[in-house]
Amino acid sequence: MYSKLPSLIIGFHGCDKSIYNQVIKENLRLNPSENDYDWLGNGIYFWENNLVRAYEFALEKKERGQIEEVAVIGAVLDLGYCLDFVNSEYIKLLKEGYELLEADCLNAAIDLPDNKYMSNGVSLLRNLDCAVIQRIHQWNEDNNYKSFDSVRGVFFEGKEIFPNSGFREKNHIQICVRNINCIKGYFSPLEADSNYEIP
Repeated sequence: MYSKLPSLIIGFHGCDKSIYNQVIKENLRLNPSENDYDWLGNGIYFWENNLVRAYEFALEKKERGQIEEVAVIGAVLDLGYCLDFVNSEYIKLLKEGYELLEADCLNAAIDLPDNKYMSNGVSLLRNLDCAVIQRIHQWNEDNNYKSFDSVRGVFFEGKEIFPNSGFREKNHIQICVRNINCIKGYFSPLEADSNYEIP
């Protein structure tokens, strides 16, 4: 009864300027990511209410030579039926999804995927997490249950803000949209007008 988030939210997608132009100027849609290491499974990714983090992400991609010119696309999102890992009900599903995946791998005599960690303990390639979430989606489909429209998760990433802090430089909420009809519209983010207060 309480799985539907009640309102529209704003998401931001960091990308190359060419993608920005296709979406904003040519009225095309973003394409879903289908990498084995996607943090929240396959779908279209947004930083929830976090323009700065979306920009930083695109800047990091430019520094790695993955994009030419940094841009950010804004989106109005209705998360619909959301696999929300901020909600205890859905966190339990992760364990069940893991157990299903573990049994699948055992039956097929293959190794479980694993998450790859960097020296600072942050996992950037989340093959195991992605496989578990995808297995949850597959289970729903196999059993004729309603498909999740989106997935939402909180991530604690980056250096500690101060010694022994639970807060980190890149903490964020990430959204993975599976049902493209959850995206109600795209927009080009504006800079604030200093003549007015921000409501």
